[in-house]
Formats: sequence, C-alpha cells, structure tokens
Amino acid sequence: MADFEIGEEHFLLDGEPFRILAGALHYFRVHPDQWRDRIRKAKEMGLNTIETYVAWNAHARTEGEFDLSGGLDLGRFLDDVAAEGMYAIVRPGPYICAEWDNGGLPAWLFAQEGVGVRRDEPKYLAAVDTFFEQIAPVIVPRQIDRGGPIILVQIENEYGAYGSDKVYLQKLVDLNRRIGLTVPFTTVDQPTDQMLQDGSLPSLHKTGSFGSRATERLATLRANQPTGPLMCSEFWDGWFDFWGAHHHTTSVAQAAADLDDLLSAGASVNIYMFHGGTNFGFTNGANDKGVYQATITSYDYDAPLDEAGNPNEKYWAFRSVLEKHGAVVGSAQPTPAPASPSFKTPLTRSLGLASAAPLVGAWDWYDHLPTMDAIGRWDGFALYRAEISLSGPGVLSFGEVRDRAIVTLDGRPLGVLARDHHDVSIALPDDARGVLELLVEDQGRVNYGPRIGEAKGLIGGALLNGEPLLRWEVLGLDLGDITPVADALREGSAGVTEIVGAAFGGPAFAFGEFDLPAGAADASGALPDLYLDTTSWGKGVVWVNGFNLGRYWSRGPQATLYVPGSALRATGNEIVVFELHAATACVGFAPHHELGHTDF
Repeated sequence: MADFEIGEEHFLLDGEPFRILAGALHYFRVHPDQWRDRIRKAKEMGLNTIETYVAWNAHARTEGEFDLSGGLDLGRFLDDVAAEGMYAIVRPGPYICAEWDNGGLPAWLFAQEGVGVRRDEPKYLAAVDTFFEQIAPVIVPRQIDRGGPIILVQIENEYGAYGSDKVYLQKLVDLNRRIGLTVPFTTVDQPTDQMLQDGSLPSLHKTGSFGSRATERLATLRANQPTGPLMCSEFWDGWFDFWGAHHHTTSVAQAAADLDDLLSAGASVNIYMFHGGTNFGFTNGANDKGVYQATITSYDYDAPLDEAGNPNEKYWAFRSVLEKHGAVVGSAQPTPAPASPSFKTPLTRSLGLASAAPLVGAWDWYDHLPTMDAIGRWDGFALYRAEISLSGPGVLSFGEVRDRAIVTLDGRPLGVLARDHHDVSIALPDDARGVLELLVEDQGRVNYGPRIGEAKGLIGGALLNGEPLLRWEVLGLDLGDITPVADALREGSAGVTEIVGAAFGGPAFAFGEFDLPAGAADASGALPDLYLDTTSWGKGVVWVNGFNLGRYWSRGPQATLYVPGSALRATGNEIVVFELHAATACVGFAPHHELGHTDF
C-alpha cells in the first residue's frame, strides 16, 4: 500500500514528488488477450501510468444488466496494469465522449420521459448512482492506498464545454466518495478561463486538454489554479476519422516538440491516445454540428502504438523525449510485427435478409411510427414495413432519418435516405402498390454536444403524399450474437443459397470459411493479426468466429478491418458478412493495414 496526494507543487507518492507520465488505453477497444502487450509497450516507451475511461453503455447494454466479463473485465485490466508495475488513472464519467457511441451514456436511459443529460436531474442521477455502485467493487479495492494501481479518479469529462451545473458536479463528487473512493479527484477541460471555471469545483484539481501551444495553455491553467501540479491529462497526439473523409495524421516532429515543451514546463501528462484500438461492433460515436459525421471503425488515432499494437515513428520520437526528461524506458524494445498473411477465400453461401429476419428478431405491429429506441433496439438496424396502394405519383417523407434508410417496394430498391445528406423524402413509382420496406441503420450515436441522447430510427412520423402513414410492422435486428445466422448458413437451412458467380446482392448475410496459412503462428504459438480487405464490398458489418469486427464502407477512408489474432483459430475460422448493397464473393486479407488517404 502507498499514499498518493496532490501537493502544493507536485503530485506526491509516499511524500515524494512524482511526475505522472500516462498513456490512454481503453480496455473496451482492445481484445483482452492483448491488454498485457499494449501495457508493456507503454512502459517500454517510458510511461509509468495507464489511463482509461469506463464505458457505462458497454457494461450496461440493456437496463438492469451489468457485464464485467471478457473484454469488459475492468478488474482484470487494472490487475494487468499493476502486474506490469504501472499506475492507473480511471475516468468513470458517467459521460466520457471518447468518440464512443452516445459518449458512453446508455441509450435506454433516455427512453425515460424527462430524463436529464449531464445535470442535476433525479432520474439521471439515480441511474448514475446505480452505475457507480456496480463499478465500486472493481475500482474501490484497487486504489493505491489499498495496494492497487489507481492513483487518480476523474469527475465527469470536459464538463466546461457542455454546462456549468455546480450542484451536479458536487453530487458526483459526493457519490464517488460515498462508494469508497479515497484517491484524489480531478477534472479536465480545454484551457480557457470559461471552461476551466464552469467545468470544475474549488475542491477538485483542474487539468487541461490540448495538443499544442503547451506553454501558453499551461499558463492559462496556472492562472485558474495558483497551486498544485500542472497536468495536461489529454495531450492530443493525433485525431479520429469520419466515413467519407480523409485519414488524419499529425507531424511526428511537431508532436514530439509539443511533448518536450510540456515536460520542460514541469507538467505531468496523459498522452491521448497512447494506443487507440478499434471501435468493434456498433460502438463508434458520431458528431453532428450541422452535418452528421459517423466515426469509422478504426480508432488508430495516429497514436504512438498503431491499431494493431505496433510501435511507429511517433512511438520512438516520444520515447526519446520521455527519456530526455528522466523517464525510465524499458530495456526491451518492441519490434513491429512482420507483414500479415495475405490470402483469399470465397464466400460460399448467402441468406437474404427477408429469410434471416426471423433468426434475429420478431415483427410487431404499431399504429404509429416508432423510433428504434421505442422498440428497445439500441444499436445496429431495424426493419420497417407498411402496405401502400397509390393511384398516380407518390412521395414518402419523414421528420428525420437517423441515420440511413434503404427503401424498397416489394423487394425492389427505390433509393437511400441519408442523414448526412439531410434526406427526408423519396419519390415513389406511379401507382405504387405493395409492401414498402425500409432497412434503417443507426450509424453511431452522437458523442459530443447537445444531441447526446437523441433517439434513432425514423423520427417524427411518416407522410405519404402529405397524409399520415400510421400502420407499421417493425423488427429490430438483434445482432449481438450472430450464432443463429452463422448456424443457418453453415448448415444450409431454408432460404440459404449457394453463391454462384463473382458477387452477391444485399441486404444479405454471406458465409465463408478459412484456415490460416501453414506456419502462421509465431514461436510462442500466437496467431498473427489479419487485415480484412473491404475494397470490393459496399457497406456492412463483419464477424469472424462470432467476434464483431465492426463496420466497413466503400466511402472510406478505411479500406481494411483489423482482425485480432486472439480472435482467430489456426483452422476452421468462420466469417459472416452482412452486406447492405452488393459485394464480391471473395474474402481477401491484405499484408498491411490501410486506413486511407491523408490530407497532405
């Protein structure tokens, strides 16, 4: 056991000055069998601390559920940090931003009428209270004064950019203390006078979030906090990407120089990100500042350790800077992995969505147009259908589409309504009759700003030639466990067809099998990571051995999906592809990750 405090000038570890040299590593974005490797490489770069958010909505996918298993085993992650001789900073939110779906807040929470968002509101705070009680048995006994690695806990997250409810902040402080947390508490805000004042309390230690102009920004922080250690607890060393945009990178030399300036000023640091990882499944967030932009599957972030855990040029530049400032770098030096196996395998069977629907959900009738949230579908997809019969031309319109809808009539494609294009209406064929169907995709909930907590699906009702269309049948696709679909495809159940030719059309699920090339395992028996080439596919989602790799889209910039070696088998791997439009019936693996073009 040890003692950690905030002193007049420094952080104090057992009474001695201690500089925090931390790196952000989110356990929920990394396969659990790879946690130790990533933590060890942080230590080898010269870091002494690992920082992580806690993603509430990952642990509580539905109300009343709390999952701490597998990749959500926060206790195991913190124990891995301790086993590598590192300290930990935990940021439980409840709001985390992090380019993560809904900023970490559970979507089901906002199904309650009148619930607040990040403010002193009883329903919201009651749910937060339950969440903190659920994580208390994990984090309380792992504090440094009880023999664990946790030295700091953060209250909320960049709250000054959102609000200024001091009562709310104080209630979070009281809650954190009530569950048994005794380590010092911090807040983080962008270093402007207004944000630093709005986002914290006199009893909390203020830290900054920035990626450049360190001397200037630390001066602003000091002006708002005359005593105590200076800390940039989000040193932005890269950035994230949106579908349809370019891949963001930052200058290695400039990033290293900014880190040098920060450390030369005597400040502590948390490098955001040290290792970004992946938005597996449907976990990516989105921004909407007038135009909706969904975050891609990769969260590489141009961090020192790339998405596959390999050190890059920025890693070595940061290592040199840290060593210059007295960091103890590891004697071992990580080496980049060799090129991954490059091979192809066919997709052999497909199952149209119409046939697959009973395997992933059940139809229910509504006398109004419900949102996805109203039917309890918190991510992924929902199918909406209604009978229509027109004489003459027709126009179908909605209040809003969140976020993308493929429109068909008796199975014939009519078009796509896309939120990022502000589409809300579509022309129908003259004398249209039959079953109108819309496959709606939640492309990621907004994680920053006033649109946090908004519902998904078709919003504000439907109008057919200006008249309300009220009778709808809706099915939410439960893709959390793809086993029923995989079983049907493997066994050739009813509705499954053999893929004949070079391509197949969607919306449909497709199936293939593959073995790794002989000799692919390393000397320890570990299997290599793979990079799934998606350039000949349209838009969809991929599972390998039941593990959801995330979304792909021909819009880019991302052109490969990262496949952790820990999710693979030497032989008998199964791949399931949910293609929304059309794709080649071939699975290709590339030797290197391809995250797309940059803006230079």
